Amino acid sequence: MRPATLTLNPPGLPGQHCPCCSRARASEDGESVGHCPFCQRLFMVLLLKGVPFTLTTVDVKRALDVLKDFAPGAQLPVLLYNGEPKTDTVTIEDFLEDKLAPPMFRSLVPRYRESSLAGNDIFHKFSTFIKNPVPAQDEALQRSLLRALLKLDEYLSAPLEYELAHDPHLRASRRHFLDGDQLTLADCNLLPKLNIVQVVCQHYRRFGIPKDLRGVWRYLNSASETKEFKYTCPNSEEIVQAYRSVVRLPQ
Repeated sequence: MRPATLTLNPPGLPGQHCPCCSRARASEDGESVGHCPFCQRLFMVLLLKGVPFTLTTVDVKRALDVLKDFAPGAQLPVLLYNGEPKTDTVTIEDFLEDKLAPPMFRSLVPRYRESSLAGNDIFHKFSTFIKNPVPAQDEALQRSLLRALLKLDEYLSAPLEYELAHDPHLRASRRHFLDGDQLTLADCNLLPKLNIVQVVCQHYRRFGIPKDLRGVWRYLNSASETKEFKYTCPNSEEIVQAYRSVVRLPQ
């Protein structure tokens, strides 16, 4: 299996390459991009930065030796820079934000600290619910997940400071994303996870994100219209397959 390569050549810096290589998880077919919210998170960052890159996936089931050569024990995604591996998603994200910085590239850091924290407990509560081995606990764990989703909905529905500055009488936010009308690092982190929550819960528990959470659905629908989210999303069946071995099937 051939390794993934990512070469960055920021415009305006002729002849200066960032010697980067990236490895990302392959899908079940061993070639296309598979289910990995951390890989999708970084792909979204790169697309938002507008940096040309090429990607070849790694089939982790058949080509673990690819990673052993330069980052033994590492989990995907992995970024190589000048031969030095960066294996932590947050570390890679910080590195890209530092190297691809203003004025040449738009900063993706949210204006509001709360935007980075919104929804940060949803994926943990989802994982606890969907992997729960005790049926009697399902209802309580589902309620816990719903409370986390409701908290996110409240944040997305409340006008932010900049919205109120334009319209002091605004009662419900009209923004598309967590921090405003542009995607930020906070969205790159949360959106892939929210998509997994919707796909997996709907398939295995017939319980999707409630439609009356209008703020959350406005958020998801806005994201689905962006190339950064749409083009990096794995196929829904790929997500379903990834969870098949860890989900307790209904009796």
